[in-house]
Amino acid sequence: MVSDSVVHVTLMYSPQSREVQEVSLQVAAPCTVLQALQLSGLLERFPEIDNLHTPIGIWGRKTKLDECLRDKDRIEVYRPLRVDPKVARRERFARQGSRGTGLFVKKRDGAKAGY
Repeated sequence: MVSDSVVHVTLMYSPQSREVQEVSLQVAAPCTVLQALQLSGLLERFPEIDNLHTPIGIWGRKTKLDECLRDKDRIEVYRPLRVDPKVARRERFARQGSRGTGLFVKKRDGAKAGY
């Protein structure tokens, strides 16, 4: 039986693509996101995480550093995008061409383009 004074949380951070750092913690009940970050050691291992400017979420929803944690919360530390998604999509489309993407991939024989 888990007592009310202990909260189990997981911290997730991906310093680069296809690499995920996961830290599981048991902390005292009135614990904030910032306190959990400090206890996890992620701030020391990854100095690029800036407390004040790095977006942080709990289960995919953006949150503040002073948010109190609940049992089995997953804290996610987000890194900034390196490429604008719109630019990446345009470049991908330019490489693949219009025939290999979107609605026009499967075309019946003899049909007009776009139908």
